[in-house]
Amino acid sequence: MTQNRILSVGSTFPAFTKQAVVSLEKGKEFADLTSEDHKINDQWLVMFWWPKDFTFVCPTEIAEFNKNYDEFRDRDAMLIGASTDSEFVHLAWRQNHEDLNKLRFPMLADTSKSLAEELGILEANEKVAYRVTYIVDPQGIIRWVSLNDLSVGRNVAEVLRVLDALQTDELCPCNWKKGEETIAA
Repeated sequence: MTQNRILSVGSTFPAFTKQAVVSLEKGKEFADLTSEDHKINDQWLVMFWWPKDFTFVCPTEIAEFNKNYDEFRDRDAMLIGASTDSEFVHLAWRQNHEDLNKLRFPMLADTSKSLAEELGILEANEKVAYRVTYIVDPQGIIRWVSLNDLSVGRNVAEVLRVLDALQTDELCPCNWKKGEETIAA
């Protein structure tokens, strides 16, 4: 089994233009997203990947990110969910899953798997994305990567904690939380 090299901290996030589901409103369901969208407004990017639509662990994560959407927005972060499923599958899933039909962030469709492949996050056998979360700064540099196996959901509170820590641009000790003292070196 050959594993890809995962694009990690310090690397430039790859350039992309992909279709995404952005609404359930007829005629306004889809839009193009690019790697430049978050930079235009000097925002951070939080992109989280899941393996497959219409599965069991994935909607719990997507719903939790959605519950925390305002927390990401308050931190000047653009939130994007992504998988290798098509925009049409994303739309059908949103329409048919109660926890997903009021999503406030786009569901990116990487049907060619080109972005997932460039990131190095495709599982070797099924060629679906691992549960990976990227935090990318406004200049497009990856500042944090978290990768979970296919069967284990991530912790959205930890993503927010790390985003807070990165945005201080200071030294943050173990288990640091927003509002706590940072380390003076």
